[in-house]
Formats: sequence, structure tokens, C-alpha cells
Amino acid sequence: MPWIQLTVAGSEQAAPHIGELLEEQGAVAVTFRDAQDNPIFEPPRGEAVYWHETLITGLFDAEADLKPVIAALQASPHFSDGLDYKTDGLEDKDWEREWMDNFHPIRFGERLWVCPSWREIPDPEAVNILLDPGMAFGTGTHPTTALCLTWLDGQDLTGKTVVDFGCGSGILAIAALLLGAERAIGIDIDQQALIASRDNAERNGVADRLEVYLPSQQPELPADIVLANVLAGPLQDLSSVISAYVGPQGDLVMSGILERQVSAVQAAYAPSFTFSPTQMSAEWAMLHARHNNA
Repeated sequence: MPWIQLTVAGSEQAAPHIGELLEEQGAVAVTFRDAQDNPIFEPPRGEAVYWHETLITGLFDAEADLKPVIAALQASPHFSDGLDYKTDGLEDKDWEREWMDNFHPIRFGERLWVCPSWREIPDPEAVNILLDPGMAFGTGTHPTTALCLTWLDGQDLTGKTVVDFGCGSGILAIAALLLGAERAIGIDIDQQALIASRDNAERNGVADRLEVYLPSQQPELPADIVLANVLAGPLQDLSSVISAYVGPQGDLVMSGILERQVSAVQAAYAPSFTFSPTQMSAEWAMLHARHNNA
């Protein structure tokens, strides 16, 4: 059956109450999304955490009359300054089939491919990562991941130790291992990401060379390459932690950075690193730097 979505923006404090109001008005599902570039780190067990500015979307039957819903929102104290809302139609589809059809093998650089399991591998002689989209971030489709994969494809990784900080699906660590790295360490605040990284490493035959850790368990070591595809905020806040992984003359690759955030991120790592020219894809930047310590 067709559906209609009603989306409003609310504060961190108001978001759960707005969600409850939408459910009371007949929404069959309510979702919450980030309206800005504000990451949420791992919340305390059992605690729900929302973004500073949250988008709240209620899903209704397409035949539903949304006028009473909008009136209820307008009467809510959470919209005392006025209600801005958006409605979108959502046609009925085979969503699993639609989702699968959207993912194709993608090439990065000269020799690296990321291939979903249900697609034929285009080049069996290439370096192929078998990876299905899932809950953990990182399938190669986002510009930030694509920039990092393309950079890895252009490197000689033979015998290198690589840290994937914020590993998500493990795609960067696995790519590094398939491209010749000797050892990779994946670090993430989400236990599910570590599970996904292990599973994907098993699928790609590199599990024996991949170690995964929560931040509280992370080892101390100098790495030849540190990859951090997270967001600008964590990159700045955790600059001392991330920098400590980079060995003498080691490489640091950071992405998840908007163009307007480049200078602030670079400043957090100066003067210990020398930066190469910034690489861009759409509005997203990738920074490569070399540790100055000999």
C-alpha cells in the first residue's frame, strides 16, 4: 500500500515527545535522523540519545487525513514559534528488491572493486572486496569512503600495519589487507561494528590478519598508516589519540570532513603533520598527512 511521510524538526529534548505525539495521531512508524553534522557517541546502556537538531518523521497511510495531525503539532508547546513541516509520498514497492537493485560493483582506482554478494564480480583478476550493505557504515558508496579506498589503491601497502579508526563495516581495513598490508587493527565504539568487521574479514579471507577493539581495549602501537573516516568533530576532539597511532614518518588519512571544516581539522594536527593537497568529492574532503617525527 502507498504511504505518506510527515517530517518536522525538533530539539534534542523535544524529539521523543514529538515522536510520541505522532504515534498518538496514528503514525505506524516514527524515525529520528540527524539534521546537522553532529555525531552521537555510544550512549549509556538503556539510554536513548537524540541529536541537537533532530528530524522526526511519522509514516502514515496515504489515505490518512493529516490535517488533525498538523493541528495537534501546531498546538504542541514544542512548536510555539511556528511549525515547519514537509510531506512526501512513498509508493508501495518490493523494498528488498529495490534496495538490492541499487547496489552494484564499484571500482576504486586501478585495481580495487567492492562487490555485493548477489552481483557477478566484473573482474576476477582484480582485488575484490565482497561486502553487502548492512547496518555498519561503509560500503564504498559514500564519497568519504570512496576517497579513502581510492587513496589505498594507489599505495604500496606491502608489509604495512594499518589502523582503521572508526572501522564500521571494516571496509578500509579489509581493503588494506587485500592490497598487501601485513596487519590491520579496527577500532570502533559500536560492538556491532566490530562484529560486522570480523564477519566481513572472514568472508574476504583476511580474518587472521585483522584485530578489532573497542576504544577501552585498543592497543598502543606505531602504525604505518592510520585511516580515520569518521566526522570532523571526533577528528578534532580525538586528535591526540589518533596522532598517537601514527608511527614516525607514518601516513594519516582522514575523511568524513566537509569542505568548510578542513582548516579546523588541519589545525588540530599541526605542527606534528605535513598535509598534502586536499582531495575533494562533492562537498566532502579527504586529508592526507605525513608525520613529521623521524
